[in-house]
Amino acid sequence: MRTADELFEEGRKLEHEERYAEAYEKFRLAAEQGHARAQCVLGSCYDDGRGVEQDHSEAVKWWKKAAERGHAVAQNNLGICYHEGQGTEQNDAEAAKWYRKSAEQGFMRAQFNLGICYENGRGVEQDHREAMKWFRRAAEQGHALAQYSLGCCYHEGKVVEQDHREAAKWFQRAAEQGYAEAQYNLGICYIHGYGVEQDHAETAKWWRKAAEQGHVRAQFNLGWCYDNGKGVEQNYAEAVKWYRIAAEQGDARAQFNLGGCYFNGRGVEQNYEEAVKWYQKSAAQGNEKAANWLKKHAR
Repeated sequence: MRTADELFEEGRKLEHEERYAEAYEKFRLAAEQGHARAQCVLGSCYDDGRGVEQDHSEAVKWWKKAAERGHAVAQNNLGICYHEGQGTEQNDAEAAKWYRKSAEQGFMRAQFNLGICYENGRGVEQDHREAMKWFRRAAEQGHALAQYSLGCCYHEGKVVEQDHREAAKWFQRAAEQGYAEAQYNLGICYIHGYGVEQDHAETAKWWRKAAEQGHVRAQFNLGWCYDNGKGVEQNYAEAVKWYRIAAEQGDARAQFNLGGCYFNGRGVEQNYEEAVKWYQKSAAQGNEKAANWLKKHAR
């Protein structure tokens, strides 16, 4: 009879070969022998519907077995299930309990999740100092969202004294991992010289990275950079391009600026009707400048 370890390794090999149904059987046999890693992986099979019909309650069952054996990943996954009410009744206190067990073993995703619990007072009493403690632990292990959250703590002076240099440092680390919100905030740091030397080229660079990921405010700001020649060579056509992308996603400032581009024929052929259309969209969202323009110019 093969041991649980042997069955688990066979399952891993089959999984690597994308023979998921066969892998599932190996994981199930190992899990039934009490193999914690197999129990955790079996939970994931049920959660993803990989090799077996998707069943979130079965995922919870197997993650709980692994979690009770001290498996950190399963503990975090179980916490997520309680947090979201997926496969089990929603319970913030249980979520925080399992996040903590995992976090105390050093699992960075659980550390971040526990930080979120403390930040929002979900399942635990709200405590920004505890939130920051767990964000820092996850951030130091390279968790991008934790790095961003820690940057926000320093930027806003939440719990700790405001420190723009520390904020920029953590935004940079998250930005370099591709986190769009951090890229956007790092651009803000560079344009104002918050914690870094003011550098419009760096501003445009980071806003472009965020904009290309669909970050609406970064798209508007990148359009503004091209409109004004800040950090990039002035290019009205590029300004229109980025204003339009943001405007079509409902950004009122981009709608207003795009209207101005059409009214003045800047970067696009002059078109009064298009100008009015975009000013109206912006005004409908409460942009007073757009509303005042319509009062003055709309025929």
